[in-house]
Amino acid sequence: MRNRLGWAVVLAAGFALGAAAQDKDSFTPMALDAGFGPMDITAPAIAPEEIIRQFAAKESEFQKALNHYTYRRVARVQTIDDDNKVDGEYYQVDDVIFDSTGKRTEKVVYAPSSTLERVIMSPSDLQDIQRGYPFVLTAEEIGAYDVKYVGRQKVDEVDCYAFDVSPKAIVKGKRYLLGRIWVDATDLQIVVTNGRMVPDDTRKGSEDLHPPFMTWRQQVDGHYWFPVYTKGEGILHFSGGHGYMAQDVHMRDTIKYTDYKQFGTDVKILYEGKDVTPDAKPPEAKPKK
Repeated sequence: MRNRLGWAVVLAAGFALGAAAQDKDSFTPMALDAGFGPMDITAPAIAPEEIIRQFAAKESEFQKALNHYTYRRVARVQTIDDDNKVDGEYYQVDDVIFDSTGKRTEKVVYAPSSTLERVIMSPSDLQDIQRGYPFVLTAEEIGAYDVKYVGRQKVDEVDCYAFDVSPKAIVKGKRYLLGRIWVDATDLQIVVTNGRMVPDDTRKGSEDLHPPFMTWRQQVDGHYWFPVYTKGEGILHFSGGHGYMAQDVHMRDTIKYTDYKQFGTDVKILYEGKDVTPDAKPPEAKPKK
């Protein structure tokens, strides 16, 4: 999210970021809700390294399955004034679908003109909505992260392993999660993601800041945990400079993912070696809420 007052400076300044840009506290953290139980920090029965290996493999399976589903994404980004009222909004409805050639694409269903006045949507904001908030940590991507076991914790009624994740290095043009994930202790898939996407650009006059967020998943077709809801909220602290005023902007993001449907294709979806394509006979398993 860029400060509207600094937009002309941003265009002229270019984009050179590094891990050091994260040293500044540019946001207000997002608190966990009441659905999180106490943290059990005793050592797990399985070595944390083995849990990490197994859940990354499951996340790879999930990513392949997700690539064969269509769904609708409704994104709303708002600024909130001092009276806790909305004073600006970006709203867009997209269908993630496949075209006539079978290529995955996004179709804009509804996109009224943005009424945001204090900030401007940046390319990294759109990247976070499309790929960052529905975070997936696959076996192919996990090598880019430091993953630390925190403990065992219930999220509502789901028994989970909690891990802190942070990028080992910042590669220009890429976005990373800095935060915590909760992995279902039975299915070994991510069920909740909490943190923020980095890097932020904290240079005066060029600031591109992002609020912390939380994404929840639910089971679809009784096998995989799909993103269903993201909420991000925080106060972004734009420091100003170069003739621009400092300001704090209260941001609120909500993303909803609905209408998951498996795309008609000959590709089979395998789960633990079994064919779980929706038209195939599923293994005996009771879906979780």
